[in-house]
Amino acid sequence: MNAPAASADVRRSNLSLVLRYVDAHGPCARTEIAAATGLAHASVTAMVADLAERGLVEEAGAGAPGARGRPRRLLRVVHGRVWTVAVQVTHDMIKLRATDLSGATVHTDDRRHEAPFGDPEPAAREIALAVAGTVERAGSAQLGIMVIAVPGAVIDGKVGHAIGLGWRTTDLAALVNAHLPHVDCPVEVVNEANMAALAEYHALAAQGVAHPDTVVYATAHAGVGGCLIIGGRVHMGSHGMAGEIGHVPVSLDGPPCRCGAHGCLDTYVRLRALTRAAGIPEGTEESEAAARAELNRRLRAGDERARAALDTAGHALGAALLAVASVTDAGEAILGGHLVDWAPWLMPAIDARLAGRRTAIANVGFAVSTGVLGADATLRGVVHVGREHVLATPTLVPVSTPPGVGS
Repeated sequence: MNAPAASADVRRSNLSLVLRYVDAHGPCARTEIAAATGLAHASVTAMVADLAERGLVEEAGAGAPGARGRPRRLLRVVHGRVWTVAVQVTHDMIKLRATDLSGATVHTDDRRHEAPFGDPEPAAREIALAVAGTVERAGSAQLGIMVIAVPGAVIDGKVGHAIGLGWRTTDLAALVNAHLPHVDCPVEVVNEANMAALAEYHALAAQGVAHPDTVVYATAHAGVGGCLIIGGRVHMGSHGMAGEIGHVPVSLDGPPCRCGAHGCLDTYVRLRALTRAAGIPEGTEESEAAARAELNRRLRAGDERARAALDTAGHALGAALLAVASVTDAGEAILGGHLVDWAPWLMPAIDARLAGRRTAIANVGFAVSTGVLGADATLRGVVHVGREHVLATPTLVPVSTPPGVGS
């Protein structure tokens, strides 16, 4: 019983190996693929035939003659064959980006979900409506996977607790699928901070930042989220909640937190806490964008209460980063979300909190970087995960032999 499964796993792995090579190096010949992957030429020929039947690769003309003097038939990936659907859920919005296998955006749909606090069903319905519209536009393209990012812990594929949305254990994938009975597409639910962290990590690396083995990511929007990246991969922990820096206690007798504890970082750094500390009228908080804009205006104008609020938040964030670094031996923190906008006012206090440790242990550095992707970070990470899923599992794409593709 185990042999067929093992054989299927090997074939799927080899298909992925060939598809990834063509994606990275195409147009390329079968002989190149065999030499680079270590697969036998006959195996490469079989893998290419399979991928061609699924419409994932196609002939791309002839290259220079090979060793035997015959022109080499080149291959390339058919990027438009598969679309991946990336969805981000915020407290009031559904943001959808559909991309092809090249990562190019082919469709967008941003809409308000107006889901009451604690009820995920209206959000699921709006996601389904956005996906249905994507299906109509996709035409003959296959939806490879739908990845939905939520602002909350994801445990065993379900939303374990999204505090900002009031969702407790929620099978969001099932709720969305119930509205899409005729759409055959895998659905994966992920944590939004993990996705943003992954995207910022790679974006900074592309700019020349040399990351240490362990990196902690902290972000703030309506609330505070975080992530641990170890060896270039998101570390999930035992329950999918590793790196949730927003709920690291930074004060023994601090304000009550929505998670049930007291003195968590979230109670000092989340937008509502900052606007209150800055003396911004309560009515402004009805709009997150308006509250943030007013806070930013006061900071730039040198308002003492606003700057004091950010100074307190910086000390709290520095204490939380120090705690995480002590436990995980992280060598870098990446600040994302609104923390990037507020970095000029946060960094002095963060550095003050880290100064003692940096001095006491001179050979152990801890760098603080700021993200570069802004509001696009989460969706960029989701797109990356969706694309990787298709490249890793090309067997999810059904057979649909295009004309004129030989083996």
